[in-house]
Amino acid sequence: MKEVYLDNGATTQVDEKVLAKMLPFFDMKYGNANSIHVFGQEASEALEEARQVIAESIGAKAEEIIFTSGGTESNNLALKGAAFAAGKGKHIITTKIEHDCILESCKWLEEQGFKVSYLNVDKEGFVSAEELEKAIRPETILVSIIQGNNEIGTIQNLEELGKVCKSKGIYFHTDACQSYTKAPLDVNSDNLDLVSLNAHKIHGPKGVGALYIRKGVKLEVWQHGGGHEFGLRSGTENVAGAVGMAEAVKMAERGQMKELRDRLIKGILRIKETRLNGPRGDRRLCNNVNISFNRIEGEALVGYLDQKYISASSGSACSSKSLEPSHVLKAIGLKDEEAHGSLRLTLSRFTTLDEINYVLKELPGVVEKLRQISPFGGKK
Repeated sequence: MKEVYLDNGATTQVDEKVLAKMLPFFDMKYGNANSIHVFGQEASEALEEARQVIAESIGAKAEEIIFTSGGTESNNLALKGAAFAAGKGKHIITTKIEHDCILESCKWLEEQGFKVSYLNVDKEGFVSAEELEKAIRPETILVSIIQGNNEIGTIQNLEELGKVCKSKGIYFHTDACQSYTKAPLDVNSDNLDLVSLNAHKIHGPKGVGALYIRKGVKLEVWQHGGGHEFGLRSGTENVAGAVGMAEAVKMAERGQMKELRDRLIKGILRIKETRLNGPRGDRRLCNNVNISFNRIEGEALVGYLDQKYISASSGSACSSKSLEPSHVLKAIGLKDEEAHGSLRLTLSRFTTLDEINYVLKELPGVVEKLRQISPFGGKK
């Protein structure tokens, strides 16, 4: 049996067509996009074409897109840049289920004298527009709420939340790295001012992402140099990466993933003492499955599945090496032992029905074996 890769929430295989588009920019078209000669002009044209593709995918203008090294940089620039450019206040609102790079940025901003409110979520991971409105103060300058949660797949109603922010004249940012091309996203109907995107979750290359910055939004520049990317992010652009990201966006689709996701959820929940974390249906990312197994340690489950050639993760892939229980699962009400018993399986458009069937065939036996030797109570 070949490897069944179900950790696409961590990263994805680079599509062959994406790689083919990128390759010329490593050897034949290797110019610096800021050079004025023919090689530079060729690189610049490719960069601007990529910028246009990404802008159109979210309803933005090309000049509102800047390229970054990925989602972490985009999130850091959005939060810190907006915080230090604001003159009217020092209060930020986010949620308890954000990606670590948002939470760590907020923690750092608190050390710099900013105040941060962390919104609760319901048992499926949703933020209440009413609670958001209650949290807003006269000194609030920014709201940052993830669109599609990287652990439990919850897709927030950005349009509803964005209306609250717009009515109060507050910048609204979303981390869309996990949801980009997998959930509808329109910066105008969703009233978004800042959006973080990346490439490696959609079969593009690692090390490249983008930040949408609505025209008129003020950000403090953090990376100084030659004034690249409209003066907002200095540094020689990763032309090959931008070209690859745009090609990945062009080929994105989500229909088959949704069908396979639902088949996987239905099959796993036939195993006794399991629960689905996050919502069902269209309010869940099309590729995300997160299940808690009673009386099982998630890390052990991942290890046993690896021996069956099934790659998965326990909790968030970015923090799965930590012994701490997932902050997202804790936020939706799980106890420590329930959070530790979670398994995240994330699909891609390359995932096949045969692979899903193989997982459903092997997983029950692995679960039973682990429960037999479980320190949490053995056979029940």
